Amino acid sequence: MSEVIRISPREAARLMEHEGYLYVDVRSVDEFRLGHPSGAYNAPLQHPEDDQVVDNPDFMSVVTGCFPEDTPLVVGCATGVRSLHAARRMLHAGYLNVKELRPGYDGIRDPFGRVGESGWLAEGLPTEMQAPGDHRYETLLLRSEQGRST
Repeated sequence: MSEVIRISPREAARLMEHEGYLYVDVRSVDEFRLGHPSGAYNAPLQHPEDDQVVDNPDFMSVVTGCFPEDTPLVVGCATGVRSLHAARRMLHAGYLNVKELRPGYDGIRDPFGRVGESGWLAEGLPTEMQAPGDHRYETLLLRSEQGRST
């Protein structure tokens, strides 16, 4: 398994615009609804449950059911923590061309709240609040379940 390649927001945008990469946002459904990179697909790595966060047992089945292993993907979250974990899982599962958005959508902050590296949003890159239906988690989950039953 190769090591995860971590990239900047501007590099991610360039890959998406010029090299056909798709953006997979692994934040929760609620986080995704508050804003995300334009064109992103939502496949949450985790879900909020009661007062905690739990792993999404359907994460990899959604990814494998919706994106072939040779699909060029940029994986992002809020600050680069979840997306790094998700990208590692994807590479381990056989994905060939995965890049991870190092500072995420919101950026990396130090313990005092100072921005260490700007994320997608602060870089002023294209964002949206509404996603096409086929980019939403509910639709991706349904699509992956239909693929397993055929």
